[in-house]
Amino acid sequence: MQKISDRLIRVAELVPKGSRLADVGTDHGYVPIWLLERGDIHSAIAMDVNRGPLLRARENRDKYGYQAVMELRLSNGLEKLRPGEADAVLIAGMGGPLMIQILEEGRENSRGVSTWVLQPQSEIPSVRRYLMTHGFNIVDEIMLMDEGKYYMAMKALPGKAEPWDDVEYLFGKHLLERRHPVLKAFLEKEKRIYLKILNQLTENHQSGTVRCNEVAAYLAALDRAMEYYKDRIL
Repeated sequence: MQKISDRLIRVAELVPKGSRLADVGTDHGYVPIWLLERGDIHSAIAMDVNRGPLLRARENRDKYGYQAVMELRLSNGLEKLRPGEADAVLIAGMGGPLMIQILEEGRENSRGVSTWVLQPQSEIPSVRRYLMTHGFNIVDEIMLMDEGKYYMAMKALPGKAEPWDDVEYLFGKHLLERRHPVLKAFLEKEKRIYLKILNQLTENHQSGTVRCNEVAAYLAALDRAMEYYKDRIL
């Protein structure tokens, strides 16, 4: 059976069962193969902008015998997806700005997609804000630690939603409301780091500088997020 990391397992589990999946940036094709093996998806279109990863995905697909249900396409983002071909899109393991670009440029191609599963590696608040202000509704979020690193992923559906506040964009409304234990550990770690940074700035007579104000504002946001965890034992 195809093996994938804990991170990818948790992300893949957000894909609705029975989906026709488009996996953008498929790399070796591990996730769609894993989902096909479990019987969780009906079919997959595995896309990548580079030929090398796509050739490895082809080798893996053929090894497991999924030629009839897993198509491979050389595609810049959603460029080669045709409207109505997929009802779920997975984009994992790339930077937030690139992910936003793919979403923006792929609006026409992605008509008919009812579920988006996204796992940005950077600028996560920007991805959340983009979704919530461009016709998407984030309905679920997960957070985990894998090999010493924190990761989060989200599931979004087309539709309008009430905008979030700044702290919810920073750390994830659903994670905060569920008082997610991994998020709590992340918040505590961030507070230790940024308190140390603030102390160093103060000792170096940089109080009142732009950087010092930014750090103080982030610490205030961390404190607001930690309010969700008061009076609750996890």
